[in-house]
Amino acid sequence: MAKKQTGDIAVRHYDVIVAPHITEKATMLSEHNAVVFKVSHDATKPEIKAAVEALFGVDVTGVNTIVQKGKTKKWKGAPYTRSDVKKAIVTLKDGQSIDVTTGI
Repeated sequence: MAKKQTGDIAVRHYDVIVAPHITEKATMLSEHNAVVFKVSHDATKPEIKAAVEALFGVDVTGVNTIVQKGKTKKWKGAPYTRSDVKKAIVTLKDGQSIDVTTGI
């Protein structure tokens, strides 16, 4: 079997990147060439890097991941737990950016 060429968009790339994570802190990171995404729980750093490079056509210099544990809350007196979220902080090469307000 032949290897896939780099830059090809595979269906897995759409499964790795779930959504952009838009907060005040994430907006401040965008000034330093970093973008924050919600990613799937089983995604690894090389998979996240490959997905961002293929989907957005940018060069990634680093990927940091965070698993935010779900908080315990109450609704009508009954406790429930929010789901866990895995986030990836993707650092881009100087001079490049991603506009997360537009779709893929």
